[in-house]
Amino acid sequence: MRITLVNGFFLPVPPVSGGSTEKTWFALGREFAARGHEVTSISRQWHAFPDRETLHGVHHLRLKGYDHHRDVRHNLLRDLFWSWRVFRALPPADIVVCNAVTLPMWLGRLKPSAGRVVVMPGRMPKGQYRRYARLARVLAPSSFVRDRVVEENPTLAPIVRVTGYPIDWTLLSSSPSAAPHVLPPPAEPGEVTLGFAGRLHREKGLELLAAALPLLRQQPGLPPWRFVLCGPSDIARGGSGAEFRSQLIGQLSRIIPTSRLHLLDPQFNERTLASIYRAFDVFCYPSLAEQGETFGVAVAEAMAAGAVPVVSNLACFRDFVRHGENGLVFDHQAADAPARLAAALGRAIQDAALRQQLAIRARAEVRRYDFPVFAEALLADFAALTRS
Repeated sequence: MRITLVNGFFLPVPPVSGGSTEKTWFALGREFAARGHEVTSISRQWHAFPDRETLHGVHHLRLKGYDHHRDVRHNLLRDLFWSWRVFRALPPADIVVCNAVTLPMWLGRLKPSAGRVVVMPGRMPKGQYRRYARLARVLAPSSFVRDRVVEENPTLAPIVRVTGYPIDWTLLSSSPSAAPHVLPPPAEPGEVTLGFAGRLHREKGLELLAAALPLLRQQPGLPPWRFVLCGPSDIARGGSGAEFRSQLIGQLSRIIPTSRLHLLDPQFNERTLASIYRAFDVFCYPSLAEQGETFGVAVAEAMAAGAVPVVSNLACFRDFVRHGENGLVFDHQAADAPARLAAALGRAIQDAALRQQLAIRARAEVRRYDFPVFAEALLADFAALTRS
């Protein structure tokens, strides 16, 4: 098959500046090419990369893009310009996967030679699906996203499939090495490592976590624990900015002794991130993004690396995190949400046997999202679409 992968306007591919969508389709493109398919990836021009090259059998075409803006209206306008630029450059194909907001509104109608149009929501639907027509497939990362897509456009119900989101389970579950200076120092004997890795954005619930940690410190009888924080804060990479990071670190520094608070620079190399995840015993992801989280890639990656997930009760996590079975879930909407989060973290820290049991089940749960398994299922679906 001829498969075109259209990425967004503000991050490069290969994903040297992060981005779960960019990481996902970069890896899937390699999987498709390794199976003999002709793959073209369209992404933003980047100073480190040529406008055209072939990597791992994938043909890369890079076009002028834009930085991410904190105002959604600016981003939509930039997406429109990007979509038109991509539209003009699209090669003939059998399948075209669109990770742009406006492009699917007209692509299937105006350029059928580009291939059957497939969309995978990277963010929660915000009305655009009402305007989508002539799609062949919507790959919903979670049941929650599927329901929102169908609410916006009931005619899409027959073509929506819940797929989850792929991760490099094989790498994450192995023992990759990374330079010691980018990792937290080894834990002391008996010390439990709590961690967060992801965008440092308010919607991730980091202020809620900062409110929960003093309550956690007050719990009697806990073994020693430390906290590791890693992720970008700059707006261009989806964070809330340098001021938010400074305020957050100030809060954490007043709560946690310096010897037990480890602040890591943002990391985008997959092997380095895998090593960081593997340093975590407990992965805390208290996201508040009711309309932002579509799946929870960081949660699944941490689970594959052997960490116990402690997550908020967002609907998008329910497809793969089950309270008391392979993780712990707290009610982030409760009036005493910080206390509930602290209680969940305390339970994970206190009970080593439970922590080990949950970690084993968590790793097994997300194996189905491993890139080779995920790619095979997608290719089978794409082949069926081209025959229909």
